[in-house]
Amino acid sequence: MPFPYELILGWRYTRAGKASRRNGFISFISAVSMLGIALGVAALIIVLSVMNGFQKEVRDRMLGVVSHIEVLAPYGDALTNLAQTLSVVRAHPQVVGAAPFIGAQALVARGEDMKGAVVRGVDPALEPTVTDLHIPALSQLVPGEFGVVLGSELARSLGVRTGDKVTLVAPSGQVTPAGVVPRLKQMTVVGTLDSGHFEFDASLALVHVDDAARIFKLEGPTGLRLKLRDLHQAPRVAEQLSLTLENRFYVRDWTRQNRNWFAAVQLEKRMMFIILTLIVAVAAFNLVSTLVMSVTDKRADIAILRTLGATPRSILIIFVVQGAAVGVMGTLAGLGLGLAVALNIDVLVPALEHLLGASFLPQDIYLISRMPSDPQSADIVPIALISLALSWVATLYPSWQASRVNPAEALRYE
Repeated sequence: MPFPYELILGWRYTRAGKASRRNGFISFISAVSMLGIALGVAALIIVLSVMNGFQKEVRDRMLGVVSHIEVLAPYGDALTNLAQTLSVVRAHPQVVGAAPFIGAQALVARGEDMKGAVVRGVDPALEPTVTDLHIPALSQLVPGEFGVVLGSELARSLGVRTGDKVTLVAPSGQVTPAGVVPRLKQMTVVGTLDSGHFEFDASLALVHVDDAARIFKLEGPTGLRLKLRDLHQAPRVAEQLSLTLENRFYVRDWTRQNRNWFAAVQLEKRMMFIILTLIVAVAAFNLVSTLVMSVTDKRADIAILRTLGATPRSILIIFVVQGAAVGVMGTLAGLGLGLAVALNIDVLVPALEHLLGASFLPQDIYLISRMPSDPQSADIVPIALISLALSWVATLYPSWQASRVNPAEALRYE
């Protein structure tokens, strides 16, 4: 007999099952196993795609405020040779924008309300080259007028609107005979910014870089904000710039500034992958019971094949093919279902919300109104391979048992 007969018989056993009540039950269990694998694979793809979507959404909003790379003067001092440093960093092919800034912390007060704030002195002309945020109020920051753009949540918590006055309390105070007196400066709120990221909207205050230098007693900008063509190249570019600048400055990229957050997201993603893979594993190992019952039901067939010259290896291959076929079909069905939902989740979720009359993502809580989804091949390929591997492993023991069936014992009562 030619080799392909094992594949043909294995596929025929997969499709068979309606000739008797027993075979019908075996076929039903096989279908349940296939459905379980499909649902497990689909659930993995959908969940990981949504997590990727949330991560991308938060990352993009975060990078609207956080720089791709920051070049900082040591010890918080002002940058020396600002023009030369700008020309050096702009010469790098990955750098598409560079802007000087001053970073400091202060208190913003209005009446009895006082909030901590991260004050960033910016150059209104260059700041749009390093951020994707549209902040119309930047043009209102004029040196010497001491205007301030507050984060939307910070402005709300202080109860201020455009045109109101706030007091900026700088930690670098003046030394007097009575002690150190904080530096106070009255600022005019010229606008607000809404980055979509609560942490920044609740703490960020933008002022003109010249005003910030006067308030914090600095001779100039303390660093440069850089924007890159490819944000994923930030660690490599930061290392190259650090060498180019001969370690005279501290260079850090966005992955270092938010390392804990991204590490937590990756850990959560890995745990979800492991937990949901167990669903696929349970469904895959249902194949064991399916094949055990199939082997018991096909003992006479196995014995006849053995008497016709089939080797134990051929019998093993037949039942491996039967179980693997269920795994392959379940995996393919799961891939199709998972990708269909993940790629159309922006349509399916609103339809479900309309049907149930509920909102899964209230915009005032999550700051986004749609369910994000970002299917990535780096997740989908391992899911498919693990599902196929588990299905194949589940077939080994029953198939090995089938290959050890004694023809004489099997035909004794037939």
